[in-house]
Amino acid sequence: MITIKRALVSVSDKTGIVEFCRVLRNFNVEILSTGGTAKLLREHDVPVMDVSEFTGFPEMFDGRVKTLHPKVHGGLLALRENQEHMQTVKQHGIGLIDMVVVNLYPFEKTIAKPGVTREEAIENIDIGGPSMLRSAAKNHQSVAVICRPSQYEEASRELQNNKGMISKETCRRFAREVFLSTSCYDRAIYEYLNAAENNQVNSGSSLPVSLSLRFTKIQDLRYGENPHQQAAFYKENGASSGLINLRQLQGKELSFNNILDLNSVWELLKEFKNPAAVIVKHNNPCGAAEARTLDKAYKDAYDCDPLSAFGGIVGLNRAVDFKTAQRIAASGFLECIIAPSFSSQALELFSRKKNLRVLELKELEINKEYDFKRVSGGLLVQDKDTGVITDHSVLKIVTLKKPTQAQISTLLFAWKVAKHVKSNALVLAKGTKTVGIGAGQMSRVESMIIAKRKAGKRAVNSCLASDGFFPKPDTITEASRAGVKAIIQPGGSIADQEIITACNTRKIAMVTTGMRHFRH
Repeated sequence: MITIKRALVSVSDKTGIVEFCRVLRNFNVEILSTGGTAKLLREHDVPVMDVSEFTGFPEMFDGRVKTLHPKVHGGLLALRENQEHMQTVKQHGIGLIDMVVVNLYPFEKTIAKPGVTREEAIENIDIGGPSMLRSAAKNHQSVAVICRPSQYEEASRELQNNKGMISKETCRRFAREVFLSTSCYDRAIYEYLNAAENNQVNSGSSLPVSLSLRFTKIQDLRYGENPHQQAAFYKENGASSGLINLRQLQGKELSFNNILDLNSVWELLKEFKNPAAVIVKHNNPCGAAEARTLDKAYKDAYDCDPLSAFGGIVGLNRAVDFKTAQRIAASGFLECIIAPSFSSQALELFSRKKNLRVLELKELEINKEYDFKRVSGGLLVQDKDTGVITDHSVLKIVTLKKPTQAQISTLLFAWKVAKHVKSNALVLAKGTKTVGIGAGQMSRVESMIIAKRKAGKRAVNSCLASDGFFPKPDTITEASRAGVKAIIQPGGSIADQEIITACNTRKIAMVTTGMRHFRH
């Protein structure tokens, strides 16, 4: 056990610090402090000694130097069981410090503020704080170190239960937390400076030379994709938007697969401005639609593939009203419904399905993010695919038959959906609704056959979107048999002229985008 006789307290986040210091004073612990922390403690009648009085050296350089002193770090780092160390302590009049309570300048909060200057960011790089934390953590066999307000309760309980002492086991655990905290802090500084200096692998690349990923566990999950796999959901440190803001209103706890599918739903919903509905199964949309009203959008999305929609995830980009809720409730078994909000009537209706997960997620903004894919021994990193076509003039009409304006609108709708379908992706659409989707096949023509089969007679006079170019005219043949009248695809195949000829022969209009949307 470590007896706490002297504690150095200097915190940026002052949550709970007065109460914790009162606990320390109950055991006659001498408290050393600096600046704003010392002022706050005095205002609450907690006795405190300034660090400058303890060291015999004033704070200087606008507070940049105050705890970087041998009497501070000697008091932290001296080994109590080492006779030579103790003689040095006595020789130089160094007072031993048994506890450090420090949390760091709010660097990440500072740089998150709109319009923050580089100078302001630099001034919020803490130097003395990490130094004290590391010194105390290194000597954790003799010094207790606390780096987060959430640790005050446990430390207070130990002090009270052990008459002013803290166990060495707790000190070891707290020390580990220090090195996690300081490493994350330093990574945040590096990432800011790296971005500010535009430090790049080579000209034209915006990807960083070194990549640091920091995540904190939100919750454990029952299991992963399969029951024999452990799983958890983590929040990216510093992230403020996305699925981390999900608010579950009812239903069973979310599973690993639920969260994956919810992400696919939400990413596709971001493509649409009008009332829209999306149904996803196994990370692929099995129906998507835009309409004048939300209930019509849901009906059109569901009608695309009712069989695959069973057990699916439903997403809507508007507040769910009672009429839409009625349609959803009549659809049979669904795993989850996600929307920005729900009317009270809609929630009352859904409450009758106890296992149905109803989730609220308000924001629909598109954020600049990286996309990560883990591989054995490494990590693949790319920009997220945020490519969109907003100007019809970028479309290149390559066939003799030109698409109508209505067909162009439908092609662009289908193109948005194809971007979120696993490759090879073929999407059949009419108006602003899908009628058949072929996903994830090893050959493009097989995806076409699946889309055609799912659409049935609805494929007649439909439009087709392909996420990649056509390597052979066989897909065009299948599309023509289905009744497709217009196609959108990237182009760029060595067989392009053969594909164009096949479309001309069958009087199909085709446009190319020059942009591919593979999704593996």
